[in-house]
Amino acid sequence: MRDIANHLADYRRKRGLAAAALAESAGISRQTIYAIESGSYVPNTAVALRLARALEARVEDLFALDTPESAAPPPEPVTLLPDAATPRAGDPMQLCRVDRHTVASPASPVPWYLPTADAVLVEGSHGGGRPAVQRFHADCDLGNRILIAGCDPGISVLARHVLRAGVELVTAQRNSTQALALLKQGIIHVAGTHLRDEASGESNLPAIHRLFPRKSVAVISLAVWEEGLVVARGNPKAIRSIADLAQRDVSIVNREPGAGSRMLLDSHLKHLGIAAGKVRGYGRTEGGHLPAAWQVRAGDADCCIATRAAARVFGLDFIPLESERYDLAIRRQHLDYPPIQTLLDTLNRADFRRELEGLGGYDTGPAGRRLL
Repeated sequence: MRDIANHLADYRRKRGLAAAALAESAGISRQTIYAIESGSYVPNTAVALRLARALEARVEDLFALDTPESAAPPPEPVTLLPDAATPRAGDPMQLCRVDRHTVASPASPVPWYLPTADAVLVEGSHGGGRPAVQRFHADCDLGNRILIAGCDPGISVLARHVLRAGVELVTAQRNSTQALALLKQGIIHVAGTHLRDEASGESNLPAIHRLFPRKSVAVISLAVWEEGLVVARGNPKAIRSIADLAQRDVSIVNREPGAGSRMLLDSHLKHLGIAAGKVRGYGRTEGGHLPAAWQVRAGDADCCIATRAAARVFGLDFIPLESERYDLAIRRQHLDYPPIQTLLDTLNRADFRRELEGLGGYDTGPAGRRLL
């Protein structure tokens, strides 16, 4: 099935059709549309003809033998922009053409610029009144945006790819427990989560089943990532396992209560019989994988629990502990919202998967798979 180039999602978006609308027009199920677009199902001749008729396209426009064009381009020579830290293989780069040179500049994971904003807060909630904002532009279109809460740094990659399709992701940095709580309140579209159930070892679904009524939430996989110990380059403290965190000369920066990374640490400490009070820095927290890894990069901590990708963007070393699935939870009534359809389509795109995998530690094989 990998040798069939599938352009169904592209043509559906061009026609402005949601998957449900195309399924109804072609006389097939929405799940079949998802399966075809993800590449897990190749339609028979009759289904392909019905889809072509519904989209006013030729069958060969929608499906064709794959070509080498879909493969990752080969490595190319560049001029490396000098940086204070010597880059290593796997470090993320931004490219720019300068005269006859293709220049590669190390990409900064920290946004050293004023934040993107649509408005400023003019009235807070401390006085008991309703909060109010002053917009910068009266014609700001909010109808083509998705509000997503989560802690995965890879959401920024997803945001760039859905923006190419005309949809903007508004991201809120929250841990998994907080994100699911916001989804339950009905004030976000999507919650990202990586909560591992200690009893069963299952990712996310047990926590979602406990929190939401049956069949009220859909769960779509984003990727499987590696989570582990992030340490300084060269690992000067020779940290090899969670047990080493009890050493007196080792300090950590922790994640806040409710974060999946903190739960992972607590689970390992409990298994080893190490009290939290024996770990120097246990009570010091940072809200997110990248902020925690930055403290290690800055030398303010020897170690944190974060993803391999977070270690890579700061040029740090990584000792893996667990592979976990990061999922997106979506209210079922939002599944037919056109921007959500665009997001789901993007999860199945080869260029998105290739970029996310290139950042390190992500397995996008499950991306776009509906779990619930």
